[in-house]
Amino acid sequence: MSIRFRLLLSFTSVVVVSVILFVSAAYLLSVAVTGDFRSISSFYKIHYSLHPLSEEEETIFIDLKYLAKHDPQKLKDRLLLEDYDFKLKMVQAGLVVRNHDELIYAAPIFEGVNFAEILPPYDLGNHSIRNTINAGSRFFSYAKFDFYFSAAKDDKGSIFVLRERSPFAEVVRKLLPILIAVFTAILLLTGFLLYRYVTRKIVQPLDGLRQSAEHIKDGDLTFELRSASTDEVGQLVMTFEEMRKQLYDSIQLQLHYEENRKQLLSNISHDLRTPITTIKGYAEGIRDGVTDTQEKLDKYVEAIHTRAADMERLVEELLLYSKLDLKKEPFSFEQVELNGFLHRVVGELAIEFDTHSVEVSWEQAPRQERFVLADREKLKRVMMNLFDNCFKYLNQDPKKITIGIEERGEHIRVKLADNGPGIKRESLPHIFERFYREEPSRSLGAGGSGLGLSIARQIIEGHGGTIWAASEPGQGTSVYFTLKIFVDRR
Repeated sequence: MSIRFRLLLSFTSVVVVSVILFVSAAYLLSVAVTGDFRSISSFYKIHYSLHPLSEEEETIFIDLKYLAKHDPQKLKDRLLLEDYDFKLKMVQAGLVVRNHDELIYAAPIFEGVNFAEILPPYDLGNHSIRNTINAGSRFFSYAKFDFYFSAAKDDKGSIFVLRERSPFAEVVRKLLPILIAVFTAILLLTGFLLYRYVTRKIVQPLDGLRQSAEHIKDGDLTFELRSASTDEVGQLVMTFEEMRKQLYDSIQLQLHYEENRKQLLSNISHDLRTPITTIKGYAEGIRDGVTDTQEKLDKYVEAIHTRAADMERLVEELLLYSKLDLKKEPFSFEQVELNGFLHRVVGELAIEFDTHSVEVSWEQAPRQERFVLADREKLKRVMMNLFDNCFKYLNQDPKKITIGIEERGEHIRVKLADNGPGIKRESLPHIFERFYREEPSRSLGAGGSGLGLSIARQIIEGHGGTIWAASEPGQGTSVYFTLKIFVDRR
């Protein structure tokens, strides 16, 4: 049984049970008051017909009935009638006396009521002496007694003791069937609207979740879910959609990693093949006696050593990157004065700068010492990788590298700029990706494994900073990274 059908069945049951309970309660209430099991529609009328007067009014009515039986002529005495009416007025009732079709007396409190037209006909047998009457929007209960004023058969008279009742009771009596019908219609409409609302707010989103799950089961992660609400179901849909996005991104990342792995194997194969071939060639030359002089032998041994060092450096970079990527490389943080640290690194590379004919200049440094919390060796590795990248691509004279330090709020920003050929716009967002090289041919002029900038990014992010680059083709490249300023909280 589907949720939609269960909801429909539930709302229908609520409507039916509510109608039954409402009708039953109205019927039982009328029975409890009137004791009449015949009809609920006669509830108020029967009640007031059986009990039209209060105890005080009933006593006065008995006195009037006694006069009607024994001395009816006194009932034409207006003063006497006014006296009785005054007593009735004290208990919120009134007196009406009729002779033939004319009213001898009508209580002033009933002014405006045309009793001559609405009073019941004569019933000299007095079979029904208690009942109710309507006068427009006014509703009365009464007790009456019909009699003769004289022996003449046409000298008929009636006394009425009336009490005005709330018209609400009569209105309810008349409108009760309509009220039941309206109540039923409202319940049906409410049930239908609730069914539509719940269906739209719960069933449809759940159906969307089912469809999305089926798409995921079939391997389609592009099926997008949208939520139009922020309630619990909407939050469930948004959470499921977020899960789908993360799953999709995870698979895309895995595919990207797989592509990187293939690229890595290709790159490493290429990078290893060249020094291995060189080492093999020089070793065969030594074996075949080509190095017949000490000078040639020294040259061949030096070439073998250089290529072996290149292979060692490549393997070291791969190992370091793997540890950083797997969060297995520990960081030894300490307080480092950044300006002095960078000057020492540049000093250590003075021979490299001279060898590559590179001129190093400094932008204005902070006036006071600025300390950062850093791992000296790893931060030095970042600078080495960035300088190495500059050495590879600087191809015009004079070769220049500019180093700058700038305070930015809670961070210090380091800039390393060169005047090299720059980086293509489409390549710039990818240069810090693992194994990425702008030079797809992997020429010997470019060299490297494509891990230098990736390692730099891993190290800077491990310090809680960020690294990025800005470049225009033909206008050089600037690499920036940030480190948090050290604050001594002791």
